[in-house]
Amino acid sequence: MKLETIAIHAGNEPDESTGAITPPINLSTTFMRDEDLGYSKGFMYTRHNNPNRKQLETCLAALEGGEAALAFGSGSAAAFAVFQALQPGDHIIAPDDMYHGLRSQLKQIFIGLKMWITFIDFTQIEEHIRPNTRLIWMETPSNPLMKITDIEHVVKLAKENNIITAVDNTFATPCIQRPMEMGVDIVMHATTKYINGHSDVLGGAVIAKTNNEFFQRIRMVQILGGGVPSPFDCYLTLRGIKTLPYRMRGHSENALTLAKFLEGHPAVEKVFYPGLSSHPDHLLASRQMKNGFGGMLSFLVKGGAEAAIKVANKTTLFIQATSLGGVESLIEHRASQEGPDTKTPQNLLRVSVGLEHIEDLIADMDKALR
Repeated sequence: MKLETIAIHAGNEPDESTGAITPPINLSTTFMRDEDLGYSKGFMYTRHNNPNRKQLETCLAALEGGEAALAFGSGSAAAFAVFQALQPGDHIIAPDDMYHGLRSQLKQIFIGLKMWITFIDFTQIEEHIRPNTRLIWMETPSNPLMKITDIEHVVKLAKENNIITAVDNTFATPCIQRPMEMGVDIVMHATTKYINGHSDVLGGAVIAKTNNEFFQRIRMVQILGGGVPSPFDCYLTLRGIKTLPYRMRGHSENALTLAKFLEGHPAVEKVFYPGLSSHPDHLLASRQMKNGFGGMLSFLVKGGAEAAIKVANKTTLFIQATSLGGVESLIEHRASQEGPDTKTPQNLLRVSVGLEHIEDLIADMDKALR
């Protein structure tokens, strides 16, 4: 089946008791045991599993082409579970440009748990592999500089050294980028973003190419740690997924048009968007982002941080807020959100391009820039 069909039907079976084509919300936290003390219906306690979570996980695995998926209460919880499934002494390679929250996890928590973390430019990855390297964590496109990692090259290198590979596919989604088809072991999403797509549910997911021992360790962290989404959150996320392929087309089309406009604007110093031919990794992005380049872009405003903040304050349709991936357009001065240790340029604005009419978005941005 094609993605449009998978998004609508995977995990969505009509309710057996009523025939309802929309799955009901199962709010019960506990489930009845059989006379032999078993659980023949497959559910015991909602921290372990829940009908709505099972439906969501089934759909997510199908979308990414993996064997199994795990849903979490946030994207941070999902990534945390992957890192926590490793052992003290393991070495993690991560990108030098990545979501600040996950970078903080690695620096403030996992280094303290006796793990080794190296943040690198992935064009130089070969020289950073060690005998104890256990996980290579990729984020492509990266947040917020939109760097592109050569997934196939990293996977080849990892397989030669028996290293697990993982991709944060939040910016691209499976509609645009298919990491598992390129050999990646683990895909992670902040489902809060494009997967749900409506800025009203916090969630995360980990999908495995193979339901192997390492993935079972992640499942153990999910169950014992309890960082799971509520049944209602699973229901809303599954509902949002049904329009994901069509939403991503609109996000990508709008973002490319806006990026071209910004690239020619006299108040803009530089635009970061892999769909532009001027992007240093445009050819690589064209090869591995098969269906557009996503709805995220960043740009540098001439005049420094003060000028950038003024632009963010003057937009009307672009709402000044953190997060991304909703139907509404957002703009953010990213460095001030990340704190004093940020490496993000002070004049950078990150934009989540929504589904409003592109002419309205361009007019709003042009007004703010002028």
